[in-house]
Amino acid sequence: MDHVGLDCDGHCGGSRGLRSPSKGKFKSQSPKRLISMSDKMRPGDLVEVKSPREIQESLDNNGTLNGLPFMPEMLPFCGKRFRVSLRAVKTCYYGESSGIRRFPSEDVVLLEGVRCSGADHDGCQKACRIFWKESWLRRVEDASAPLAREDGNDDLRATLKTVSGPDKYFCQSSEILRSTVELSRWDRITKCFEDIRYNNCGVFEMLRRIGVWSYWKARRVLFGPFGRGSGSTTPSQTLRLEPGDLVEVKSMDSIRQTLDERAYNRGLLFTPSMKNLCGQQRKVERKIEKIIVDGTGVMRTLRNTVYLEGELCECSCVAFGGCPRGEFSYWREIWLQRSEKAGGQ
Repeated sequence: MDHVGLDCDGHCGGSRGLRSPSKGKFKSQSPKRLISMSDKMRPGDLVEVKSPREIQESLDNNGTLNGLPFMPEMLPFCGKRFRVSLRAVKTCYYGESSGIRRFPSEDVVLLEGVRCSGADHDGCQKACRIFWKESWLRRVEDASAPLAREDGNDDLRATLKTVSGPDKYFCQSSEILRSTVELSRWDRITKCFEDIRYNNCGVFEMLRRIGVWSYWKARRVLFGPFGRGSGSTTPSQTLRLEPGDLVEVKSMDSIRQTLDERAYNRGLLFTPSMKNLCGQQRKVERKIEKIIVDGTGVMRTLRNTVYLEGELCECSCVAFGGCPRGEFSYWREIWLQRSEKAGGQ
């Protein structure tokens, strides 16, 4: 059974058999210093990823900084420049448990267009947005200034872990519980203000997110999971879809027949936001066959599942105030049908 998806109980992610997340301990590898809000990197800032040699100096013996791994997939970005996309004031996680957490050091950002290729983790197809410690970046004041020379690439690669044990991988996804701490209910509210203060989003966008979450939370309490079916087991269908194939999302009534009483199909949740695509056409971006599960390091196999072009998780329907991870939505082929119409988007 595929065991991935989004839990609709106010958290991103989740699957059967929830367990309490490990709290994890952190050991700082660099002297602490007070950082004013004005010193912190913000969306739109131009930054340069430091050289491998500089980054290696910040890492412990596990290749991590405050529990967050620097992965081999990040090496090709060394010496290159990017715009900061968001400050990671919080993050969701999903797998054997789910919830919202934060990085204790409050020093993590996301860069525009930068995702993990999974190349050094046996081709994991999760395509996570990569978390970047500010210590691994430098601000660029003059965009015309020459790029820093890359050095120590092979030395750094030799020190980075990709596995933590038999059949277990080591990456930012596997270590997300060890590199973060759980948010309290009050913290979830204050993080919404931080999203606004750091220009991750505007006031009206945050109000929209909170409104969306509140609506679906109340609906679930009153009526149960959206889209839930009546069966205890759920069917599968193979369309043999390939990248570029044009498909149409089936009607909600048809999709409901494929879901169990918790709105899952073989462990994968059909989220409330996904209903907005019913009746619409999209192209298949890629097949999704294996991903590393958050907090476990286990590679999970999926069948008859695809990504659709441009379709990301609408996290605000399941996470209070939204989440910056920008995960791709997973679509079972049984929720889709081939479309013969050209240019249907």
